Amino acid sequence: MFEHVDPFIGTEATDLPQQQGLASTWWWPKPQVGNTHPGAQHPLGMVSACAYSGAYPTGYGRYELGTEGLPVELYDSAVASGFTHFQQSGTGAIRKYYNYVRVTPMLQPLDDLGRLFGIDQEEAEPGWYAATLDSGIRCELTVGPKSAVHRYTFPAHRDARLVVDLSQGGLTIPHGRTVPLRAHLETAAPGVAQGEVVVEGAPLAVHVECDARHWRQMLWYDRRLMPGGTRLDFDRIRPTTLRPFGLMWAGPSEPGEVVELRIGFSLRGVEQARRNLYRDCGDGPTSFAARRAATAAVWREQLDKVQVDTPSADKQTVLSTAVYHSLVKPCLAPDESPFWPTDTPFAFDIATMWDIYRTQLPLLTALMPDRAVELATALLHISEEEGNLPIGYRMARGADQFSRQGSALAHTFLADLCRLGLPGMDWDWALVHMHNDLRRTYGEDFLLRGLAHPISHTLDLAYGYWCTSVVAAAVGDRTLVDQFAPLAAQWRNAFDPGSGLLRDSTFYEGGVWNYSFRLLHDMAGRIDLAGGDDAFTAMLDRFFGFGADAVKQPGVRPSVEEMAAGYALNRFEGLNNEPDMEAPWAYMYAGRPDRTAEVVHDVVQQQFGTGRGGLPGNDDSGGLSSWYVWASLGLFPVAGQGLFLLNAPAWRESRLDVGGRALSIETTGFVEPEPGGPAQHVQEVFLDGTRLDRTWLTAAEVHRGGRLLVELGPEPVLWGTRPPSSSATDGASW
Repeated sequence: MFEHVDPFIGTEATDLPQQQGLASTWWWPKPQVGNTHPGAQHPLGMVSACAYSGAYPTGYGRYELGTEGLPVELYDSAVASGFTHFQQSGTGAIRKYYNYVRVTPMLQPLDDLGRLFGIDQEEAEPGWYAATLDSGIRCELTVGPKSAVHRYTFPAHRDARLVVDLSQGGLTIPHGRTVPLRAHLETAAPGVAQGEVVVEGAPLAVHVECDARHWRQMLWYDRRLMPGGTRLDFDRIRPTTLRPFGLMWAGPSEPGEVVELRIGFSLRGVEQARRNLYRDCGDGPTSFAARRAATAAVWREQLDKVQVDTPSADKQTVLSTAVYHSLVKPCLAPDESPFWPTDTPFAFDIATMWDIYRTQLPLLTALMPDRAVELATALLHISEEEGNLPIGYRMARGADQFSRQGSALAHTFLADLCRLGLPGMDWDWALVHMHNDLRRTYGEDFLLRGLAHPISHTLDLAYGYWCTSVVAAAVGDRTLVDQFAPLAAQWRNAFDPGSGLLRDSTFYEGGVWNYSFRLLHDMAGRIDLAGGDDAFTAMLDRFFGFGADAVKQPGVRPSVEEMAAGYALNRFEGLNNEPDMEAPWAYMYAGRPDRTAEVVHDVVQQQFGTGRGGLPGNDDSGGLSSWYVWASLGLFPVAGQGLFLLNAPAWRESRLDVGGRALSIETTGFVEPEPGGPAQHVQEVFLDGTRLDRTWLTAAEVHRGGRLLVELGPEPVLWGTRPPSSSATDGASW
């Protein structure tokens, strides 16, 4: 799997083959770009490192700020002013994206710091990124969980230099710059410096070591050297007073001279940053090769947990890269919280909980259950210390960021962990915070009025009460279970009985149709509200474009009228955006798994590809990539319910390492799927030799491992009972 990963997938504008058939009717409202970056990353690590151009949204690449259509070019070729740390992965309009501590190798005077160099000969693999600047300097980056190591190969020059800018942060788009509040920097020894910068409320400490001991080591301020200076202190920085500052090593370079720079990071001071560097990279002075190999070994171990049998190198690349993108975020940084003193699990870059809770967190739970428990514990500490279970949480104070996007989303993740009985969780403690969180922000309207707007929050909160009852039942609190029952049933208040759709409201990145087909705990009741199986299926058919004409996708800078006409289609967004990512599986609750098979087939085969333009939209911290992993395996998690829905796999045979247990998915009658070709349909399913009469597995069955045999054929048959529904709140007994 490792050798097939292409970290460049998703870094440029969507460039997929022309959609055919059903897929040609889906409309893409959001930016047609994956918003990924190819920088060096460690699985769930704290640090990333990549070439920095200042472009939207990660700091890597060539594009301006854009929220719809094809991205607008900011640069016509690849450029970089240096190499920065801490980037988001595949997210959208969150504006400030770290990019702290810019390192720039230069042959020019310090006055030229910030100029854009052309870059070419880019290469990347998991944990390693390389590029050559037009100055002739070859640049390589690798990372550990809490560190980064740079290696630069210089040409011959009388005054080469390596410049570290601690004032750098954010993006070059309007309002995208990060301004430090306070900072200090000092020379600790020859080749060693350390400092701390407070950015967006977080104190980021660095311990820096450079092996070019024969070069001069200096501090600088406002692009002016400070010979003999050993310390810089800024007690109060404002946007109007900020001047760049940092440190530099400079001297003559021989042809092919290699210089390594090692940086340890911490949110708890320079001494911990130093310890993190030595823990990740040893005593030094050099460590690039060893750290690159160690990170690659960790990636190999994780990537090999998903194996497929395919004759297509391109399909192997798409899957391998999807698994890779699924394991980049969130950032787990144990014992690094800057906001509370205890040594506990800590996490940040939970930037798109409204996307990852449905796909990426179930995948993380399957492949790395111990890290899932670590993340869950971190979420509870965040709630305890900051007052909310996060909807979006970055390396900045404030757990209620992005709360408009959703409510009570972490509850689904916690309910799934509780069902599995994974060790290491205090469920009495969890229940307190889950319950308290339901009553905050939009939860007040929900309790007082029976619904909340945006109306999708009504579904979130009702589902949150249902998921919280899973934990209440597990700890034996029947009073809360009974109390939650009528609240969980308030999902009905969100719907208009006349239309069978959600009530008119405002919606985040979508419309009433995109949000009307999410997988609720009481899907039987939802289908009855829509008028029964046939009426519900007809609504889904309209939404997915069965029988509709092909659509034209938005181009560069689409007009208001063009976007309004597209939204008026009320059409599936084709995984260009994620509000309706669950909708293909809604058919299964109406007894139509054949329709699920058709839609999922066209998404898997036509909406993902190779190359820099291989994603249909923002990857959203791996939420999109995780969707592909699950869908291609023929499994789909119903987050919070402990269910996996079964569908035709896209692989002849696959294997999933679930917490150290192997789940093999084998097929008979398999035909290699093709874009625009027919879907295959499940005929029968056997689990460990026993025929299943249902279209789903429990999470316990998936996590137990075993052998799943799926018999496939060209025509649909009624092969199993539909997935279960529950109007109660006892956590359901399936």
